[in-house]
Amino acid sequence: MLVAVLLSGVLVRILHFSIPLPLMQIGFGFLIAANFERGIELEPEVFFLLFLPPLLFLDGWRIPKNGLFQNKMGVFQLAFGLVFLTVFCLGYLLHWIIPSMPLTVAFALAAIVSPTDPVAVSAIMRRVVVPRRIMILLESESLFNDASGLVAFRFAVVATVTGVFSLTSAVTSFVWLAVAGLATGVVVTLSVSYVRSVFVSRHGEESGSEVLLSLLLPFMAYYLAEQIGASGILSAVAAGVTMSYSEMSGRALAQTRVHRHVVWSSIQFILTGLMFVLLGEQLPGIMRGAAEVLKQVGHHHWVWLAVYPIVTCLALIAIRFSWIFITAQVGRFVRPKRDENIRDMDLRMMAVLSLAGVRGTITLAGVMTLPLLVQDGTAFPARDLAIFLAAMVIIFSLIIASVALPFLLRNVAASDEANEAEQLALLKEAAREAAIKSVGQTLARHAQADSALVEVYTSVAGRMMDELKGPLEVNEAAGLNGSAARAEVEREIRLYALRASRQAIYDLARRGLISDELAREEVRRLDFYEVRLS
Repeated sequence: MLVAVLLSGVLVRILHFSIPLPLMQIGFGFLIAANFERGIELEPEVFFLLFLPPLLFLDGWRIPKNGLFQNKMGVFQLAFGLVFLTVFCLGYLLHWIIPSMPLTVAFALAAIVSPTDPVAVSAIMRRVVVPRRIMILLESESLFNDASGLVAFRFAVVATVTGVFSLTSAVTSFVWLAVAGLATGVVVTLSVSYVRSVFVSRHGEESGSEVLLSLLLPFMAYYLAEQIGASGILSAVAAGVTMSYSEMSGRALAQTRVHRHVVWSSIQFILTGLMFVLLGEQLPGIMRGAAEVLKQVGHHHWVWLAVYPIVTCLALIAIRFSWIFITAQVGRFVRPKRDENIRDMDLRMMAVLSLAGVRGTITLAGVMTLPLLVQDGTAFPARDLAIFLAAMVIIFSLIIASVALPFLLRNVAASDEANEAEQLALLKEAAREAAIKSVGQTLARHAQADSALVEVYTSVAGRMMDELKGPLEVNEAAGLNGSAARAEVEREIRLYALRASRQAIYDLARRGLISDELAREEVRRLDFYEVRLS
């Protein structure tokens, strides 16, 4: 599977992205299972535990927080309102076009295909230039709609198995899953961060242990939430969001942040690829059940195997577009003008938002949990059909998005360049002032101590003051030459200045004056330079 992930990346680069990476990886997985008989059977509980926590945690960690909160109403409408509308509308549609599928099973299938997949969304949108606000809405929605979709799926399955459905129980369960899941992620992250800070203050910091702790954190949040009957998915997301705020304290060593970034980037690449390869490995078995699927729907021609998934995909897009259009029209009347929401989007961006609702392996893993039997011991109705349709919806949604989005997003700017330039200018000015202040404080500290090297400190500090008055750039060729004493003095002054600049950047991010992704990018540059000096 790892070789398949590697080869898919190589081939996509050779073919210049003519085939989306997720589809390439699905194809490799299909070949592994169909021709080499080496495929791994998907076990949903293991899949949810091993794959989802780190990826959702990382997405929550890196998602722009200011954009998330500015667009909170749009995210809520897509992640919760749209999911429940999809379950209702698509469920009745599926039952109407496939009478052999009971209504409760249709609701279960509609529920499990309603959430968009954060991994699939990121993989597809990485190939095109997307307006910043659209990307924030898509990423935020895909982080939170899994919980609402899985809750609806769970209750539809229970209704099928037992023949009983309680709206009160469903609402109560959803509130508990969401609130307790979010709270668990926040509490776990804050508790681990507090214990870590106490330990580090007494015993020092070791980068390897810090990286391992960050890798274990999402599993802790997910597992504890599941143990109390809450949403492990929302817990992992909340843990990632909380971790991003904890990171803004700047307490970790530069070396730790550098190592952590490299490890997490590798983990994200590997797990994302493995998820799509694993999805491809399930397809041969699903295709072998196609004959049984045809019998269930009362048809014998293979073309129906394509008709039903295509109708389902088109219905999902139509429901999604209708919801976005209606909420946008309503928002123009009830939302204040200063609030950023989907109300200001034109039809082109509404179409992009509708087509970018890509489904992924979370949908397949969820539908694979359908039980084999109902309460009276008979077979679960239309189980193979539901699994087949879910798998085909994933494939078709990836293909539709891959073909349509590059066409719709031609000549579209990715973000507000003017706003980014203003933020960058503010960041550089604050970092420069903090560095200059730090150089002066370091010089004053050694002058008061009547250091034997006070003349060296004065000379080095004067040169650095002149250097800092120009454009603030990390000078890779700076100093550290001459005598050993002078080099050590310059190293000390530069390290203090770097740390002061970093804290100034974090302070701007905490106050919301610059985006956290810009802060993270600039801090990473300073971290690399500090590691080099150290």
